[in-house]
Amino acid sequence: MRKLPASAPPGGRVSDRTQAHFRAFAAAKPTAGAFAVCLAVLLSGCTGDANDAPTGNITGTGTGAGPGNATPPEVVARLDLQLDIPWAAVFLPNGTAVVSERDSALLKAVRDGRATTIGQVPGVAPGGEGGLLGLALSPGFPSDNYLYLYFTSAQDNRIARLKLTEQPDGSLDLGDPEVVFSGIPKASTHNGGRIRFGPDGFLYVGTGDSQRREQPQDRNALGGKILRLTPEGDPAPGNPFGNAVYSLGHRNVQGLAWDSAGRLWSSEFGPDVNDELNLIEPGANYGWPAVTGAPHREAYRDAKVVWPSTADSSPSGLEIAGSTAYLGALRGQRLWTVSLSGEEASAPVAYFTREYGRIRDVIRTPDGGFWLLTNNKNPDFVLVLAPPG
Repeated sequence: MRKLPASAPPGGRVSDRTQAHFRAFAAAKPTAGAFAVCLAVLLSGCTGDANDAPTGNITGTGTGAGPGNATPPEVVARLDLQLDIPWAAVFLPNGTAVVSERDSALLKAVRDGRATTIGQVPGVAPGGEGGLLGLALSPGFPSDNYLYLYFTSAQDNRIARLKLTEQPDGSLDLGDPEVVFSGIPKASTHNGGRIRFGPDGFLYVGTGDSQRREQPQDRNALGGKILRLTPEGDPAPGNPFGNAVYSLGHRNVQGLAWDSAGRLWSSEFGPDVNDELNLIEPGANYGWPAVTGAPHREAYRDAKVVWPSTADSSPSGLEIAGSTAYLGALRGQRLWTVSLSGEEASAPVAYFTREYGRIRDVIRTPDGGFWLLTNNKNPDFVLVLAPPG
């Protein structure tokens, strides 16, 4: 989540609200004292300007390997799988990876360095940032064979599950999708889409505000939220508001991951500045559209890491291994790592800057390493990283 500061970065987009502030300021021909007040209002919801380096909320390095991240990531292979805008991937118990393609609505299986098509998911209506998005494997997959999907339909964004069964020849067969949750607002952008099962066995869902700014602060709306559901799609017991909502005030949640203590973290796009890494608490309000970043407003939770410049990040997929968070950057075209210490985070460290293009997702592999899914390379590929040292 983010807002543009008083000085936009070159090529940056100035929000309608910021333009309105400037127009009102110019019309008033203010005195020097009024100028200071106006400037304070403009900056009150922001963390810094777009020339600032990314920051954590505890002292740490932002230029090299930090605590808990002593070994730089190592690329051990590149899989040229000829993928078409991949969005997410999960690994089956037998080591086969299943990848979603956003626009084609295809699910592909990757085994022994080769990709094959499993099938096309019916009911997907791609458009803009919408399409076949997040994937999650049921915690009971060895017995129930359920694969969960987040996708854009003609009416909304929704979650379905289907059976994914292995045939005698080793191929995978798709069952008919069963919609378990619907009604998440859709738009050409800000569709969210990340889904993951948590340590508690419930399904967590990151949604976007779908360009409807009234949604994130409405506890009864589904846009701009993290949702928590049972595997059947009902609100999970213990949710803070008695419905599906787990946290609110989000703009466009892109990544979800848990640390070793079971704490939930999320990565999130901002509008013009202030991309975020957030520590998620049930019932907490993360501020959008009133504030972004870490402005220290009592009613809202500050981000633990803030990237003031969109050119540096646009963080998407998120994984946590040990005490380090790994985030793929789309516009930033790099892998960010963040050293975590309990509930706090150090300044992020960048790797592979503009070497491999946009990175959509970061996925933990069965051997403890990582996959990085590239995006919009036409075709896209997978980078394989060694397990962290």
